[in-house]
Amino acid sequence: MGGLVGLLVGDALGVGFEFKSPNQIPARAEIEMTTPATFRRTYSHVPCGTWSDDGAQALCLLASLLERGSFSLTDFADRLVRWLYKGYFAVDGDVFDVGSQTASALDSLRDGVPPLESGGATESDNGNGSLMRVLPMALWHTGPDSELARYAHLQSMPTHAHSRSLVACALYCLIARGYMKKQSDPWSWADQRLEEIYLEWTDLHEQIAFLAELEELRSFPKSNEARGTGYVVDTLWSARRALQEKSFEAVARTAIAFGHDTDTTAAVACGLAGIRSGLDGIPERWLQELRGFVLVEPLISRFVEIRG
Repeated sequence: MGGLVGLLVGDALGVGFEFKSPNQIPARAEIEMTTPATFRRTYSHVPCGTWSDDGAQALCLLASLLERGSFSLTDFADRLVRWLYKGYFAVDGDVFDVGSQTASALDSLRDGVPPLESGGATESDNGNGSLMRVLPMALWHTGPDSELARYAHLQSMPTHAHSRSLVACALYCLIARGYMKKQSDPWSWADQRLEEIYLEWTDLHEQIAFLAELEELRSFPKSNEARGTGYVVDTLWSARRALQEKSFEAVARTAIAFGHDTDTTAAVACGLAGIRSGLDGIPERWLQELRGFVLVEPLISRFVEIRG
């Protein structure tokens, strides 16, 4: 549960600072759910403590998994459409934040385009919109690593269909599994494990493409610095940099200090930080300020019931 709640807390915390450059972000001690009185929030009408598209889409995925008992691409895609157009799992029913790539893909889904064909598939279509929501797959799935990777790919397809986004989602899920298995280095373990999975991939064309994209993810820090942008690879590496901090609170503040896409960087980083620290590691004040608990509580209860 630390992973799920950590994602929601990180998202809600980051909403207050979204789309600001690093030099506009307040001092670390002032990065809180309630932003400083003099700070101009991007979404000034949204109450502090409200999660955004990251949290809502993650809950769409978790609800689909729990209610269907397995991953159904069609059911999940339908829930994403319900979120955008009907406020499903949006706090107060208010969908105030959605990426342009995701919005376009969900428009296509609403108009009848199949979920395997609706997502952007060019290299420029590698925003972080599918990475930000995939964590519930890793929390729910107990099968083989290779199956988890395939499901991570599939959940990305409705909105982000380029192989780079698929690989980023699979790697992130395995990293989460590494944290849950208490691997000494979850990132290195996941990297090696995903390479092994792709080397056994039966479709040679996909195998070549996925291995190439895994190498693309690996090469990012050699020529780029973590900047907290909406590019899926940068988001992943920004989260890794933030997770060098020891406490959940420090991870969240470091993720937000990068600026730019603060809610997603914090959601991706804090989901893993929540797994690592557990619920007890999340500051009580942030838990109390998190809005929308009435939406997530039934999912938590159902998840606990299933896991025993």
